[in-house]
Amino acid sequence: MRLLLVEDDNHVAAALSAVLARHGFDVTHARSGEEALQALVPEGNGFGVVLLDLGLPDQDGYEVCGKIRKRTSTPVIMVTARSDVRSRIHGLNLGADDYVVKPYDTGELLARIHAVSRRTAPEDTGPGGEGVLRLGAVHIELPTRQVSVDGSVVQLTRKEFDLLALLAQRPGVVFRREQIISEVWRTSWEGTGRTLEVHVASLRAKLRMPALIETVRGVGYRLVAPAS
Repeated sequence: MRLLLVEDDNHVAAALSAVLARHGFDVTHARSGEEALQALVPEGNGFGVVLLDLGLPDQDGYEVCGKIRKRTSTPVIMVTARSDVRSRIHGLNLGADDYVVKPYDTGELLARIHAVSRRTAPEDTGPGGEGVLRLGAVHIELPTRQVSVDGSVVQLTRKEFDLLALLAQRPGVVFRREQIISEVWRTSWEGTGRTLEVHVASLRAKLRMPALIETVRGVGYRLVAPAS
């Protein structure tokens, strides 16, 4: 996913860009509001998410958010040290999709990026038709929750399907273990880690594609899209 990082502090931007790159993001850094607005021309310019710091040197971050929303529907996550409710409401009213308060946990930020990108993704999620993900021989029908490999239906449990669908909607992107547990099991990481490992192993076996889901040591998992 292409991500536009709007941050005037070069040191902060460099560190965050490195983290995002390790998780599969193609990061473009804009140092001012005007630079960010230019980067989004034409209509969104292919960016999946804008990560907008409000402390910009040339324009008020809220003003920049309003201008972005007038130009494109690209999701915007505001990043700021202002934690009061009024500031959050103001940002959301201007069209921001989410609001992250500094200092933030990197895992939480990644989870929010994935969440807003999924919420705003078009329903036609693959070349096979509306709500269908095609990953080589693997076809995932989101509306019917049906998975097939080479035309043969594979029976998955509810959580196995949810896990596969989560990874498949962002092939190549690394999902942290904590994020997967939060989004699939709706609970915290503690005590659920072994459950995740078991479900990954089960998916690999049922799909008969051990290399489809790659373990990223010390981080989490990602789906490696097979050749068509």
